[in-house]
Amino acid sequence: MLPTTNQQAANMNMAPDVFFKTADMWYRSFRNSTIYGQLRIIAAVLFGFVVLFFLLGGGGGGGGSAPQTGSHYMQHRGVEDRASEGLMEATEILQSRNPPSVSTPLPSMLYIVALVALGGLAFAAWLAAWVLGKDEGDEKMKQVSDAIREGASGFLSTQYASIFKLAVVVLVGIFLMYLVREPPKNLPQVASSRLALCVAVSFATGCVLSGIAGYVGMWVAVRSNVRVASAACRSFQEAIAVGLRAGAFSGVLVVSMVLLGIIALLFGVRLVVPAALHQLPFLLVGYGFGASFVALFAQLGGGIYTKAADVGADMVGKVEADIPEDDPRNPAVIADLVGDNVGDCAGRGADLFESIAGEILAAMILGGSLSQQLPADARSGYVLFPLAIHAMDIVVSGIGIMMTEAPQTRGIKAIDPMEVLKSGYKVSVGLAAVGIIVLCRLLLHTEEHPAAWMHFSVCGLVGLGTAFLFILVTQYYTDFNFPPVRQIAQASLTGHGTNVIAGMSVGMQATAAPAAIISVALLCSYKTGMAALGGTASAGLFGTAVATMGMLSTVVFVLAMDVFGPITDNAGGIVEMSEQPESVRNITDSLDAVGNTTKAITKGFSVGSASLACFLLFSAFLDEVSELAGQRIDAVDISVPEVFLGGIAGATLVFYFSGQCMTAVGSAAQEVVNNVRTQFRERPGIMDGSQKPDYASCVTIVTKAALREMVAPGIVATTVPLCVGFFFRLASSGNDRLIGAKAIASFLMFATSTGVLFAIFLNTAGGAWDNAKKYIEQGVHGGKGSAAHKAAVTGDTVGDPSKDTAGPSLHVLIKLLSTITLVCSPLFVA
Repeated sequence: MLPTTNQQAANMNMAPDVFFKTADMWYRSFRNSTIYGQLRIIAAVLFGFVVLFFLLGGGGGGGGSAPQTGSHYMQHRGVEDRASEGLMEATEILQSRNPPSVSTPLPSMLYIVALVALGGLAFAAWLAAWVLGKDEGDEKMKQVSDAIREGASGFLSTQYASIFKLAVVVLVGIFLMYLVREPPKNLPQVASSRLALCVAVSFATGCVLSGIAGYVGMWVAVRSNVRVASAACRSFQEAIAVGLRAGAFSGVLVVSMVLLGIIALLFGVRLVVPAALHQLPFLLVGYGFGASFVALFAQLGGGIYTKAADVGADMVGKVEADIPEDDPRNPAVIADLVGDNVGDCAGRGADLFESIAGEILAAMILGGSLSQQLPADARSGYVLFPLAIHAMDIVVSGIGIMMTEAPQTRGIKAIDPMEVLKSGYKVSVGLAAVGIIVLCRLLLHTEEHPAAWMHFSVCGLVGLGTAFLFILVTQYYTDFNFPPVRQIAQASLTGHGTNVIAGMSVGMQATAAPAAIISVALLCSYKTGMAALGGTASAGLFGTAVATMGMLSTVVFVLAMDVFGPITDNAGGIVEMSEQPESVRNITDSLDAVGNTTKAITKGFSVGSASLACFLLFSAFLDEVSELAGQRIDAVDISVPEVFLGGIAGATLVFYFSGQCMTAVGSAAQEVVNNVRTQFRERPGIMDGSQKPDYASCVTIVTKAALREMVAPGIVATTVPLCVGFFFRLASSGNDRLIGAKAIASFLMFATSTGVLFAIFLNTAGGAWDNAKKYIEQGVHGGKGSAAHKAAVTGDTVGDPSKDTAGPSLHVLIKLLSTITLVCSPLFVA
């Protein structure tokens, strides 16, 4: 354990008081925020939906209205579909089934997972109290921290107000779309009004929880940065512990909230729809879509903000004025530090929330489908396995986080912070491997297939190994202890252009290893899953789902390392602006360099999990379309012109969307550059300290620009897939009533494969450029202020929007495409 002084021991004894004071302070600030008002509006809209639901007759028995709706729909469709053998066969099968009963209690495992998730919230509260109980440093540190805190809170409140307004519009659209659609053929006794209510409520729940996860994570981060800076004044060991535990708060909070949100919906949906356990995940698809919707705009707005401020500060401050990074004379420095929180903390929190939510639901859907081939006593385990894995994640990652300590006996130069973090991660990985095997035996064992659980254990271990390999590969390409980053630094000696060329080449080459890892993991898990239950394709798909869960089985620790990055970056800025000794800045610089690597690792991790998750969601989309149409889609033939054109549209969207993100950053950064130049020109005393820069003007410029520029890419991402599928449905459905759905299936395949590779390129190149600059700043090739350093700064400004705006937004985009097409699948079936 870390050595503590008497003052620190007193702070630890005061932890309960600090927690309650912190909770009260957060509640009061939340009540006064714009987000609170927006949540009240959403609650009012949901109440209106409930009233409309009962007025439409949804409050009565579920069996009365649905058959009439379906009968009227089929009479209207009449001539075209009367001869459909697949539909007739499906109808006969459904007529022979007994409707599910809600009297059957949900499995006890669900209650265990809920208890673990509640324990996770308690652990997150303890982490927050422990971190916030630390000393805030001197008055100069507090002044800088207060400015960051004020800017981040103001931007996030305004941003989420805009997001929730858009979400209300989408919420109404989803409710109306499901209100007029034919009830699903696997739930013929369910009225359309009940189905619409379930999807609308799940969408709203996903939106609200995703927003809360991002906001609360940012709230703690902006109060942790000054405490890390203060800890760095005392010791390297304490600084790394405070930074990691502050990041761990977000990781534990996000996973716990995802689990509790899904569990609450599982209980709530059963009150509205008389569905069996394996059918419930189909009714929660809106949860993943809502989380993705908020995450897209949160990541876009936060990414535009942070990189516009960063690029503007670097171009004028470092290159033109020749002043150090985070120098208090730079008018854009506060906006830059605010951006670290709204982009990397709040944006990434919402991003990981929607990733986990979408992947859990997709795995539950596949598990529910597969469970119908198994005995009744074994079915619930296949549905609840994804929830159990993430409950285990909270436990094993929590243990790893608490066991992460820097050695006490060595100096700072003898300690590699990345190795310290990896030592704790290895503990979590080892415990997760044991936990996966245990959970597979408990939940996936059947008497008819006694070896199935062992096959699925192998799938989970493949996924866990994939996550670890992703971390090693990303570290190799983005850490300056390895050749790729040093090659970029070497190229900086010959100028700006060669630096950019070297960085692009590293990013392009870095796509090969992750693509190979994903391919091998996907194929191995699919084949192993098939072998588990006698070669069935559904078992193979579930094998890939187990691999995805294995990859995400340590996501709490990975997210902790990710948020560790912006917190330590902010700490370095606070140390610089408060004019602390050089020895303190050396500590924060070493942590900041590792933070860049951990952020790149999380982005690579997110891309890898997204690729596996999109494969699961793609399968769920085909199942949903088959249910709607009454005929099975077994393959998507890209030799059909409409299908091929749909794929081209998907690949094009990835590049067009990325271009919009880069343009948004460039436009906002130009405004920052002009403002900073004007201040240097009109206030010449800034450079000698006789005049103070106007930090607020840069914060205002970036806030307005980010909120303005995030709208267009978000609208394109959400409307293009719907327009493409609906267009082909209208234009070509005369020959094939499923042509719209098939075109969208091709759209998803091309967009996912292109998006994964392009995101890896952007993330890796950006991280490598950034660390090449930091490598030179350590004194290599002339050090700070040299020609090589200025070339490296140019490369870093190119990499900033790549790794922190376009790349992370692509993670959300490829998953949003899968969830939005799944939710809106009725639009694509004629």
